[in-house]
Amino acid sequence: MPFGITRPLLARVIPFVLFMVLLAIRGQVPQDGSWGIDPRWVYGITVLIVGASLAYFWRDYEELRHGAFPRLPGLLLAVAIGLVVFVLWINLDQPWMTLGEPAAGFKPVDEAGKLQWPLIAVRLLGAAALVPLMEELFWRSFLMRWVDNPQFQQVDPRRTSAKAVLLSTGVFTLAHTLWLAAIIAGLAYAWLYRQTGSLWAPIISHAVTNFALGVWVVWTGNWVFW
Repeated sequence: MPFGITRPLLARVIPFVLFMVLLAIRGQVPQDGSWGIDPRWVYGITVLIVGASLAYFWRDYEELRHGAFPRLPGLLLAVAIGLVVFVLWINLDQPWMTLGEPAAGFKPVDEAGKLQWPLIAVRLLGAAALVPLMEELFWRSFLMRWVDNPQFQQVDPRRTSAKAVLLSTGVFTLAHTLWLAAIIAGLAYAWLYRQTGSLWAPIISHAVTNFALGVWVVWTGNWVFW
């Protein structure tokens, strides 16, 4: 491989890139179905493709396969922070706290306004299982440590610098429309990673945030958050 391009790096970057490319494609598919496909089901395709890439690279995620799972205090902390981030996320949505427009919306209802549960199930699966795993592998496991050392696997997450946390959180923020909420979420997940030394901690916290958000969105019909 070219200098600096290693399999562990590709294992963390490729699923993320696939997700972002497919997100952009979904945003271009006409809502009226004139391309012969419901753009909402492109998300299902995304789950399959990105999920397959994570499965393919699974043996390269040593910190997940052999890394320490948070003990009960760390697990409870991860869940608590995930819920706090959720509450902040749905409240930090004023216009000045918003950057641009979502790349693609997701409203799982039919023309009569009836909920389409297969779409909801796919969206929840992607948001609460796929996205936390894929994003934490990229933002925290790779980028946050890479800022300190291109040989990122040699970096103990508990010893990552403040610069690494801030820079990775800054880039993480650019990938979200609710920039203030994203800053808080990014810092919270990075702090968990540094505090526990386990990537499972921010993954669990991120999953709790996204699952709670999904349940709230379906319950209230605030589809703009999806």
